[in-house]
Amino acid sequence: MYLIVGLGNPGSEYEWTRHNVGFLLIEKMAADAGITVKRRECRALAGSAVIEAQRSRLVKPQTFMNLSGDAVACLIAKDELSEAGKSLIVISDDLALPFGTIRLRARGSAGGHNGLKSIIAALGTNEFIRLRIGIQPEHPVSDAKKFVLDEFASAERRALKEILERSADAVRSVLRDGIVKAMSLYN
Repeated sequence: MYLIVGLGNPGSEYEWTRHNVGFLLIEKMAADAGITVKRRECRALAGSAVIEAQRSRLVKPQTFMNLSGDAVACLIAKDELSEAGKSLIVISDDLALPFGTIRLRARGSAGGHNGLKSIIAALGTNEFIRLRIGIQPEHPVSDAKKFVLDEFASAERRALKEILERSADAVRSVLRDGIVKAMSLYN
């Protein structure tokens, strides 16, 4: 069983913000799998599917970004995932990566991302797969918090479909081929 968690903030006012790119990818993958992500459990919305012949649960924590770890830890305990490092995939935005760039990693630091910080703290480890999707603009950002909570600019929105498709392909590659091969294909 894979737990695929997209990070974001609940509520329609956040739906198209840069910080919600994880939620957007979960919704795209759910649509591709023909399911919905609406079952409430562990302070999250979840939906189950078989993706690339792997039982998978697509998840959107409803705890707000800074408390994402609470929902993830609860789901891992509920599913009795003993090897979270191999079965947990977390999708987040990354202000340090140029817009549209994606990076897969088998482990790593939070890199200043509060959702990843929360998950690392709740699990007591940084040993889990993550897909980071770049949201960095071509100009300097004076207020990072405001920037990530702003909606995508119109040009970014137009590019988003292709970015989400490539990101979904990367996650499917992790499920099908393993993290090492997926990193070589998508990083």
